[in-house]
Amino acid sequence: MGFDIEALRRAVAEHGRVTRVVVAEVRGSSPREVGAAMLVWDGLEGGGQSGTIGGGTLEFEAARAARAQLRDRVLNQHALGPEMGQCCGGAVSLLSEVYDAERVQALTGAVIARPVGAPFSDTENGPENSKFSEAPLAVRRLLAQARGAGAAPEARLIDGWMVEPVHRPARQLWIWGAGHVGRALVGVLSPLPEVEITWVDTAPERFPEDVPDAVTVVPAANPADLVAHAPTEAEHLIVTYSHALDLELCHRLLRRGFGFAGLIGSKTKWARFRSRLAALGHGAEAIARITCPIGEPALGKHPQAIALGVAAHMLQPTASERRREDKRA
Repeated sequence: MGFDIEALRRAVAEHGRVTRVVVAEVRGSSPREVGAAMLVWDGLEGGGQSGTIGGGTLEFEAARAARAQLRDRVLNQHALGPEMGQCCGGAVSLLSEVYDAERVQALTGAVIARPVGAPFSDTENGPENSKFSEAPLAVRRLLAQARGAGAAPEARLIDGWMVEPVHRPARQLWIWGAGHVGRALVGVLSPLPEVEITWVDTAPERFPEDVPDAVTVVPAANPADLVAHAPTEAEHLIVTYSHALDLELCHRLLRRGFGFAGLIGSKTKWARFRSRLAALGHGAEAIARITCPIGEPALGKHPQAIALGVAAHMLQPTASERRREDKRA
């Protein structure tokens, strides 16, 4: 989760004036966490929006207010039960900020920190460098700790300042194949903000005309040659039209290294691949790191069903993540 400057830049380029609404603070139960954001714009047929702060009455009213907003920045608090009639029972603070091309261009740095009470006219070189007031000590300490640890701070409202790390996808996913299953996987996984997708196939015409903005399309006559350019921690889903290409991708990934590799296929296909990969010099333990079949077979073989099963598998927390959550509980 973070301040997605690229998504904001695209929205402003297309719609002109865009209001970004971010969950700044949460008390008790709420539909979304601090840092969750949506973009809202006015226009024909009521305008539009992207992203979500949780849906329901809160989002509906926040979007309506954002389209009519005149001030640069507005911080509002909402009691979800008494005010909105929602069952969450908590309260949230929403920060709504109006952006145009000039204001987006001024967003720089790895962390966007700004005083919620400062208009854009009182900022210098972007909201994170305000001449409205010097950042409070708590904010300066937070930013210094983040720099010292080499890690982005969590989004938060602190001493009248909103601090958000710039969005950086945490996971690099390479999808090999733009057929029915590849398209379904992109459709399901591309909206996830933590996933950055590189989509590979053998020719430009293999891809659909409309591809999500955050997806990088790479046509290549010999896709396997691109394995050498993938980060060694990247995740891979192999769903090409060619068993020969599938095998070559598995072979090169085993030599290259990877965070996760999944192959579409039956148990019979995987048994043959294991034998062929062993003949190519790969050990049984290394070969076992490749997951085949992918998805949840019980869901069926429809491309969307496969994509849903794969997404559910990929979104399950790792053992280390589960241990961290247990410690927090």
